[in-house]
Amino acid sequence: MSDRTHTRSSRGQDQGKRWVSDPRPSRRVREPVLVRLLLVEDDPTISDPLLEGLRREGFEVELASTGAAALAAKPVDLVLLDLGLPDLEGRVVCQELRASSNVPIIVVTARSDEIDRVVLLELGADDYVVKPFGFRELVARIRAVLRRTGQPGGAVDDTEPVEVGALVVDRRRHQVTFGGAPVALTPKEYDLLVCLALDAGAVKTREQLMREVWDEHWWGSTKTLDVHVASLRRKLTPEVIETVRSVGYRFAADDERASATGE
Repeated sequence: MSDRTHTRSSRGQDQGKRWVSDPRPSRRVREPVLVRLLLVEDDPTISDPLLEGLRREGFEVELASTGAAALAAKPVDLVLLDLGLPDLEGRVVCQELRASSNVPIIVVTARSDEIDRVVLLELGADDYVVKPFGFRELVARIRAVLRRTGQPGGAVDDTEPVEVGALVVDRRRHQVTFGGAPVALTPKEYDLLVCLALDAGAVKTREQLMREVWDEHWWGSTKTLDVHVASLRRKLTPEVIETVRSVGYRFAADDERASATGE
C-alpha cells in the first residue's frame, strides 16, 4: 500500500506544486503548496491567455496591470514583469522590487538588443524572455529560476533526466543522446552541458559557469570554458549553445534554434 495520501489527478494540476514530508517517523504525508506568481502586464490579449495557461499548470497567479499595482502587491514567489507598462518604466519597477525584496524576477520584453539584456541583468532581473515567446519556454524558465533561487516549485531530483528538444541527458547513467544518437563527453563537458541545459534559454555568465562547473573559488583566465563550449558545439550542433557577447552563454531553446537556422 502506498504511503502517499494524495493522488495526482493530472500532470498539469501538480506542475506548480511542491511536496513536503510529515516529520513523524515512518509516515510521509505530501501536501501540495501552490507557487504564487505575480503577472505584471497591462495588455489583456497577453495577460488573459497567460493567466489561464499558468493556472492550468497549477500556479496561483495574481495580475497587476500597472507598475504601481505591482509594487503594492502582496508577497509572491516569482514576478513576471512586462517592461511596457502605462504608468512606470518597467526598469524602474524592476529596481524597486529588487531594492525591497529578493523575489525572483523574469522580465518580459519586446527588446532583444544585447545591451538591454545586460542592463536587465544588472538591474536585478533573474532572467528574461523576448516577445514573441512560447508558453512552454516560459514555464521552463519559471521553473529554472525557482529551482536556482530555492523557491517552492523549483525542486527537482538531481537524478531526473534532462530533456531539451533533441537533447536527452540520463543523469543516473551519465549518458547523453542528441537526436537519438549517443554522444561521448568528457566529465567536464558533461557537467557544463548539464549546467546549461538545466537552465535552457537562460543566460549563464562566464563567472557563474566557472564557479558551478570548475571551482567556486576560481580566478584568472576563463579560456578553458571557451574550449569546452567549442567542443560541445562540435559534438552536438553549433547552434545549441549561444554566445551572449560580454556576458556568457546559454543553451538555446528549440524555437530559437529553428528561427536561427530558418527551419
